[in-house]
Amino acid sequence: MGETAVAEAREAPGKAEVAFDRLYRTSRDDVYAYVAGMLRDGPAAEEVTATAFERAYRKRHRFDPGRGEPRAWLFGIARNAALDELRRRGRQTELATEPADLDGVAVEAGAEQAERRLALRAALAHLAPRDRELIALKFFAGLDNAEIAAVLGISESNAGTRLHRAVTKLREALDGSI
Repeated sequence: MGETAVAEAREAPGKAEVAFDRLYRTSRDDVYAYVAGMLRDGPAAEEVTATAFERAYRKRHRFDPGRGEPRAWLFGIARNAALDELRRRGRQTELATEPADLDGVAVEAGAEQAERRLALRAALAHLAPRDRELIALKFFAGLDNAEIAAVLGISESNAGTRLHRAVTKLREALDGSI
């Protein structure tokens, strides 16, 4: 859903729904994985994901393509919905070490893959919540640095710098656990 789709959506009411449907279909799994990583609770992540899409749908006419990409806008809404849920629970914002695995580990996965997964989980657990969120946005949600910057409300270069530092810390933690 690029700028053209948003401009078309403003001209014809039916096109807004088509553009939003496209955004939903291309982003729903990534939004769920990101929210599940924040909440550490599958059913709550489903609820918050639905809430985020409902909010985005209601606000779809307010989207400004001059301020960023639709996915970044959507992830900002999802982040706020997840933080609302955490505040509602009265819990500290503590990100999970790894988002929920949507497909599960294949039965034929070898011991080596399982060992790597455990090492990654342990390394992620050693990162600060902010670093885990950056890793989740980049690698689990698939956002680029500009989209991450828009979600977090920071500059693109700052997002890149923070992400580089988080990945470096993750590598160091992995090197220590292997």
